Amino acid sequence: MLPFQFAQGDSMTGVLTTVTDALRWTDQMWNIIADADMWLNIMFSSFRIIIIFIITRIVIKVVYRIIDRSMARKQEGKIRVNPRRFITVGELLKNATSITCNFIMILLLLSEINIQVGPLLASAGVLGLAIGFGAQGLVKDVITGFFIILEDQFAVGDVIQTGTYKGTVEVIGLRTTKLVSWQGEVHIIPNGAIASVTNYSMSNSLAVVDIPMKADLSLDESVHLVKQSLVGIEERDLNIVKVPDVLGIQSMSTSEYVVRIVAECMPNSRASVERQIQGDVKKTLEYHEMSNQAALEHAAALEKDEGDGTGGA
Repeated sequence: MLPFQFAQGDSMTGVLTTVTDALRWTDQMWNIIADADMWLNIMFSSFRIIIIFIITRIVIKVVYRIIDRSMARKQEGKIRVNPRRFITVGELLKNATSITCNFIMILLLLSEINIQVGPLLASAGVLGLAIGFGAQGLVKDVITGFFIILEDQFAVGDVIQTGTYKGTVEVIGLRTTKLVSWQGEVHIIPNGAIASVTNYSMSNSLAVVDIPMKADLSLDESVHLVKQSLVGIEERDLNIVKVPDVLGIQSMSTSEYVVRIVAECMPNSRASVERQIQGDVKKTLEYHEMSNQAALEHAAALEKDEGDGTGGA
């Protein structure tokens, strides 16, 4: 009987302990729920969090509008406008603004809920340093691509040469630039590898043509024939800005001399203009030679007829 009574007493003690713990926990929870200062802090923190979020959204919208107006103003003031450049730069600036503002907002929100941001910033710095060392080429490509677009070094459709690669720009990205050569090859060049660029589409080109002339043809006659062939060429080829200039003799030898012609033409049209000038001059010289040959043949025929008539008499 004693063991049973002892066990029963033990059970009652456990129940009382459990009840006491439950009451104590209930009191603690009630004290927490009834803590006016805690609820005031939560309310003010929530209010500050909402204010921080709203202010961040307003700042982002205002900066977006400033970027749009600035890009529109710059686009209106440009004579040679590339709309894709302004769109790309605007989007890059908007993304940078959004990332910066949201990052600051997250730090402020973490500080509002009593989370230390110092260790987080230190960890982020170490992580960024490690990523920077591991992706130096990528970072260089992106930064170079950004400045290529920002400074308008070249645009889509321009003919450029960088290093040994020459072609028409098909795509300008933040990491790579795609060129298409006149033979159809596609060159994909990392922006970080673009050290220097020659842009053939920024301004008018200068077509230079050297025409060899026979030494038995006088200089005045050859210049006259060349100028005669160039009359109206700006109407036949709209890429020619003005009538070409005949500079005169460029070089000479005992058998021939070279007459140089220069013509200002539209960007990236030098080769076609040079072919047009050479074709027109060639036709004029051929016509002149045929005329001389016909005149010689006619004179020889007349001389022969006169000789036959004299012999017959």
